[in-house]
Amino acid sequence: MKKIIFLILISFSSFAQKDKNELTETINTFFEGLNKKDTSLLSRVIHEDCSLNTVLIKADNNSELKKEEIANFLKSIGSIPAGMKIEERILSIELMQDEALASAWVPYEFYVNDKFSHKGTNLITLVKTNDFWKITAIIDTRKK
Repeated sequence: MKKIIFLILISFSSFAQKDKNELTETINTFFEGLNKKDTSLLSRVIHEDCSLNTVLIKADNNSELKKEEIANFLKSIGSIPAGMKIEERILSIELMQDEALASAWVPYEFYVNDKFSHKGTNLITLVKTNDFWKITAIIDTRKK
């Protein structure tokens, strides 16, 4: 009996680690696509119904919510001039998961042409469909 319980625990742990690896890979692919300005790479990991929102933190600590359509986001990334370098540096990824639903807390710093622009945190929601994790929502904070 102990052997069966042990095998079940190992199997559960293996599945959990596999999902964690896949979630991390999906998130890393998103930021790789962003940093490379590669909309086809971004599109691979973004769900077609993905929602994008930003909470702008103002100097007086008030905030403003901005919504962006996924098509406009991809168009804006694709239209960044070749000579302009953007880089969103991920500081950490904290994952939470329940079956086919997951979220990631992802603090970052953003640079344009190697110059600091802003920092904040991404809250990313992911759903597993057809054995693939897709990003269904991103809300981030932006502050100087």
